[in-house]
Amino acid sequence: MVDAKSRIQDVPAIGRTKRRTTGIVGLNLLLDGGFPEGTLIMLYGTPVAGVDLAANQFWKGEEGEEGTYLMNDGDVDVGMIDASEMHPDLYLTQMAGKRIVVDSLSTLIVKYGIDVALKFLRNARDEIKKRNANMVFVVYTGIHQPIDMTRIMRAADVVIEFKTEIHQAEIERTLAVQKIKDAAAPQRLLPFIITDKGIEASTTSRVV
Repeated sequence: MVDAKSRIQDVPAIGRTKRRTTGIVGLNLLLDGGFPEGTLIMLYGTPVAGVDLAANQFWKGEEGEEGTYLMNDGDVDVGMIDASEMHPDLYLTQMAGKRIVVDSLSTLIVKYGIDVALKFLRNARDEIKKRNANMVFVVYTGIHQPIDMTRIMRAADVVIEFKTEIHQAEIERTLAVQKIKDAAAPQRLLPFIITDKGIEASTTSRVV
């Protein structure tokens, strides 16, 4: 169960882009309330960095708000759609609600190629903007060409990197918001831990 605090969502001021809670309380605070509505969010890191947990928490982040989780390279949990044999052209027809997750875009790239994956992102952006929804997609590091990673990042409105570093006997996990549409990216790393309930992020970020 996601911490109830992670469901906190700022009431937007007049003229300010509305925000949708990320599902992680510390990340909400870092982003001044959450993800801007109508945006595509890229989460990237290694398969054990926590990107899949963050995607899942976003999907479940607001009680009563409908969403769609398209799973194509992992175990399909209750409520998710098995997209392992689904062509990206069919994804849009399955995307219901305001919280969309594609786990993972990496699998689409490996299976269908970068151009097909980018075409899907372009079409998804139009749909997401129309509905004031948000779509999170997962990308794994170390398997794509640098030029392909660059093209994916340019297609995203928000880019968040999940980092893992080992210091002697300790594992340090942080996330960095590398890009956010129409706003300055936070100049701080956000420390987090992985628990049996998912990601718990500190509400106090250290200066980079």
